[in-house]
Amino acid sequence: MHPHVNKNEGVFPSVCSLDCPDQCGLLVHKKAGKIVKIEGDPEHPVTKGAICNKVRHMTDRLYDPHRLKTPLKRIGKKGEGKFVPISWSEAIAEIAERWSNLIADNGPESILPYSFYGNMGNVNAEGMDRRFFHRLGASRLERTICQSAGSVGYTYTMGGAYGIDPEETTETKLFILWGINAVSTNMHQMMLAQKARKNGAKIIVIDVHKNQTGRMADWFIPIAPGTDSALALGIMHVLFSENLVNEAFLREYTVGYKELEEHVRQYDPKTVSHLTGVSVEDILKLARMYGTTSPSFIRIGNGLQHHDNGGMIVRTISCLPALTGAWLDKGGGAIKSNSGFLTHNTHALQRPDLLKNKQTRSFNMNQLGTVLLEAAPAVHSLFVYNCNPAIVTPESNKVRQGLIRDDLFTVVHDLFLTETAKYADIVLPATSSFENTDFYTSYWHHYIHLQQPIIEPYEESKSNSDVFRLLARAMGFEEEALLESDEELIRQAVDHKGNISYSTITYDQLLKNLYVKANRDAFSLSSLPTPSGKIELYSKTMEKEGYPPLPTHMPLVQEEHFPFLFVPGPNHNFLNSTFSNNQKHRELEKNPIVHMNERDAKKLDIDDKELVRIWNDRGECQLTVSVGTNVLPGVLVTQGLYADLAGDMHLVNALTPDRLADMGGGATFFSGRVACEKMT
Repeated sequence: MHPHVNKNEGVFPSVCSLDCPDQCGLLVHKKAGKIVKIEGDPEHPVTKGAICNKVRHMTDRLYDPHRLKTPLKRIGKKGEGKFVPISWSEAIAEIAERWSNLIADNGPESILPYSFYGNMGNVNAEGMDRRFFHRLGASRLERTICQSAGSVGYTYTMGGAYGIDPEETTETKLFILWGINAVSTNMHQMMLAQKARKNGAKIIVIDVHKNQTGRMADWFIPIAPGTDSALALGIMHVLFSENLVNEAFLREYTVGYKELEEHVRQYDPKTVSHLTGVSVEDILKLARMYGTTSPSFIRIGNGLQHHDNGGMIVRTISCLPALTGAWLDKGGGAIKSNSGFLTHNTHALQRPDLLKNKQTRSFNMNQLGTVLLEAAPAVHSLFVYNCNPAIVTPESNKVRQGLIRDDLFTVVHDLFLTETAKYADIVLPATSSFENTDFYTSYWHHYIHLQQPIIEPYEESKSNSDVFRLLARAMGFEEEALLESDEELIRQAVDHKGNISYSTITYDQLLKNLYVKANRDAFSLSSLPTPSGKIELYSKTMEKEGYPPLPTHMPLVQEEHFPFLFVPGPNHNFLNSTFSNNQKHRELEKNPIVHMNERDAKKLDIDDKELVRIWNDRGECQLTVSVGTNVLPGVLVTQGLYADLAGDMHLVNALTPDRLADMGGGATFFSGRVACEKMT
C-alpha cells in the first residue's frame, strides 16, 4: 500500500483537481479501497458542500472500463488506435533510447513537451516535468492557451492578478458578469450572487450568447463578439459626462484619469451602439446603474480574452471600478483572476536554473500545428500530458497533420486513449488526482489546498512526477532536484518569502488543516505592483511596448469572405475535452448544437433542429442547429468539445484560427469566421 494512502473504508477530505476557478473542497467516500461516492465538503468556507455534475459523477470516470491500465506501444498506423500492452521498463527504455538518439543527431531542442492544466495540481502540472525538461534542454512551451492575454491586459491596469475576495460578494449590490457563463464555469460565484440578490442585488450578464447564466440574470445584454472594450469605453463616456465618477478616488489612487476623460469623448453612446449592437438606451441605463449602485462588482470572464483584441478588452474593463471608486467598498471592485494571492515559489518548484542553454527556443502552444509542420530545425518528438491537443488546440486539422508525421516520435501520458493518444508511439497510463500527493492554488478564492492520496494508483498508472523521475534515471541524470519527493517539492514551493500572502502558509500547517487562506495584505490600493504604484488608466509601459497607452477599442481581424463570427464556448458537463469521452456526461449533454439567430436562419432557409454544415478555409464540421434569439444576427455559438466518435464531424477547433491575440501570445478561438448551410 502507498505509505500515504488512508485506510480502505471511510470518508476522507479532498479537493477538486479540475481547471476551474472554484476549486471545491470535497468529501470522498471509500469502501473496500475504492471510491464509491464524492460529495462537497459542507465545512469548506467558500464552496460549502455544493459541487457540479462533473465531480459528482467522477467515480464513473475513475473506474471507466476504458481507462488505461498499462503502457501501450503502437502497432497500427498513427491515428488508427491500434496498440499492444508493454511493461513500464520497456516503455521507459524505448523513450530514453529514442531521445538519446535524437539528442545525438539533432540536439535536445528537437524534443518538445506539450501540456496544460488537465490536472491543476502544481506538482504534477508544473513541477518535476519542468525540472526534467529544463535538464534535458528540450524546446520550451509557451503555455498561453487559456488566460494569458487577459492576464497581461489586467496587469497593465492593476499590476497583477489581484481582485476582491469572492467571499465578500454577498455584500455586492450590482453584479456584472461579463463574458463568463458562471453557472457552468464558476458556479459558486453565481451562488454568492444569488444570495446577494435575496438582499436586493441585481445581476447583469453581458455575453454573446444567452446561456444558462444569461437566462438567470435580472438583465441580459447581448453584445457583438470582440466589441466589449467599446462597451466599456461607452460606459466611461457616460460616467464622465454625467459626473458619475469618484474624482477623489481617481486623484488618490490612479494615474491618467484626465487623459482618459478626454480620450473617451469619442466613444459616445451612438458610436458605441453601432459597434456593439447594444442600444443607446441600454448603454445609458447600464452606465447609470453602474455609476449609482454601490457596492458594484465586475466578474471578468475568460471568454473575452479569446479574441484578436482580448488583452485590450480585459485591460479596458479593468479600468471601470477605478472610475466609481468601487474598490473601496466591501463587495466592490473586480475579479479577473486572484492567482496573485497564491503565486507559489515557481523558481523553487520548476528549477529553471537546470536549463543550461538560456537561449533555448520556445514555441507558442496555440500554434502546435504550424510548429509540427514548419519548425526549422524540425521537432522530432512530442511528449503530451495533462492535455489533448488533437481536440483542444486551434486549427485542429493542421495539428493532426503534424501528429501523423512518421518522423515524429510521440509519447502521451493520460488516463484514456484520447484523440491525441491515438497518434502516439507510446502511451502511458496516468493516475487521477485522488492517487497523488499535490497542492492546489485557486485562481478565484484565496485558499491553498493539500491533496494526499485517497486511493492506490489504478492498475499500473503512474503520476507525472513518477514518470519524470523514471525518465531522469533512464537518461542518466543525477541531479538531486530530479530525485526529490512530491512532499519535498511542495515544501519548497510554499516556502515563498517573495509573496506576502504566504506569510500565513506552511507545509506543516497544510498537513494539519488541508487548506489555508492566503494573507490578503498582498493587495493594497496604496502600493499596487504597477510602475506607478497606482491603478494605471494611462500606461507608459504599454506605450513603450507599442500599445495605445489608454484603453482603446481595437477591431477584430477581418476574414471578410465568411459571413458569421464563430464562438465555440464551453458547455455545462465537460471541461474542454475532459469528460467528453465518458458515457454519463455524453448523455447529460446530448448532441452538440450550434445556436443561430432566427433572422439568419430565415435568410438561409434553415429550420430549427436541422443538420447544418459549418466551414471555412481551415476545415468544416456538421452540427444540429438551434434557431432562436439566443445570439445576435451574424453570430454562431457552439458549446463543448466533443470526443471523436466513428463518423462524427464535431471538431469545432478545426475552424478556429491559430492567430495570436494582441497580448501574452493568447489564443483567438472566438475571432474566427465561418459560413453555414443546411445539409442536403
